[in-house]
Amino acid sequence: MDLAVIIVTWNNEAVIADALGSLQDDLSANSMRYEIRVVDCASTDATVAVIRRDFPAVILTTCDENIGFGRANNHAMRSIGFEERGRERDLPGAVYLLNPDTVTHTGATKALFDALFADAGNGVVGARLSFADGSFQHSAFRFPDLRQIWTELYPTPSRWIDGSFNGRYPRSSYDASDPFEVDFALGATMMLRREVLQEVGLFDEQFFIYCEEVDWQWRIREHGWRILCVPQARITHLGGGSSSQARPASLFNLWKSRLQLYDKHYPPWKRWMARRLVARGLARRMASMPSSESELIDACQQVIELAHS
Repeated sequence: MDLAVIIVTWNNEAVIADALGSLQDDLSANSMRYEIRVVDCASTDATVAVIRRDFPAVILTTCDENIGFGRANNHAMRSIGFEERGRERDLPGAVYLLNPDTVTHTGATKALFDALFADAGNGVVGARLSFADGSFQHSAFRFPDLRQIWTELYPTPSRWIDGSFNGRYPRSSYDASDPFEVDFALGATMMLRREVLQEVGLFDEQFFIYCEEVDWQWRIREHGWRILCVPQARITHLGGGSSSQARPASLFNLWKSRLQLYDKHYPPWKRWMARRLVARGLARRMASMPSSESELIDACQQVIELAHS
C-alpha cells in the first residue's frame, strides 16, 4: 500500500461528506494504492451514520468517548501496524493525516506524495491551505517563541502580526511553485514518510488537543528530517469546526497544551518567561470581559492558575 489516510472526527456531520468525497475523487484520479480510516470520537450528531451510508469503503472506528486528536490518530496508526513488531512489510509508504473540515482540490494528494518522496531527507509535507471563500490561509509556521505569545495577548503593531515576528512565512513562498522548508506544517494536512514514524514514534498523548502536531514535528526536526509546505497541493480548510463547538473548553485546552509544549521544549529561563507572559496576558484579557462571559472568565482563570503552578 502506498498511502494510508487517517481522519479524526467529532460532530462533523456538516462537513465530513465533502471531506471524504473530494478526497476519494482525488485519490481515484491516480494509481496510488490507498486506504482511508476514520476514527470517530463519540460524535452525538449523524457523522457516523453519514460515513456508513455514503462511504462504505472507509475503515471506520468509533470510540465511546472523545479521546483527543493525538490519541485517536495513534489508535489508527497502531491499527495499521506501527509500533508492532513483524508488521514492517505491511506498512504503507506514507501516512496522511487530514482534518474533516477540508476539501481536497484535484491533484493535491499526489502533489504531496511526490514532494515527500522527491528526496530521501523529506520527512513531512503539508498542503497550501485556503479559507472557504478562497482567501489565503497560513499553512505552516515557525516553532512558537515568546514573540508569538506577545502578539496574541498584548498590544502589537498590525504589521508584526502577519509577519516573521509572529512566526509566519512570507506570501511569496506560497506563491512560488516549489516546496519550501518550514518548522512545522499545520495539522490539518500532514503527510509523513513511513520511516519517520518508525524512527520518531507517534503523537505524545499528553496533548489532548492542540500543539500535538507542533511537538511531533519539533521532534521530527530534531531527528534531522526536513518538513516542507507544498504550494501545488491545494486544500480548502474551513477551520475551527470542532473546537468552535466548545469555546471556553477550547480556550482552556489550547493554553494548557501550549504550556505543556513550553515545558517540553523550552530551556528553564524561557519556560519561566513564557508562563508569566501567558498569566499576565490572560489577566489583561479577563479584565475586559463582560460578566456575561462567566464561563470564558473561569477558563482564563484556570489557565492562569496552571501557568503559576
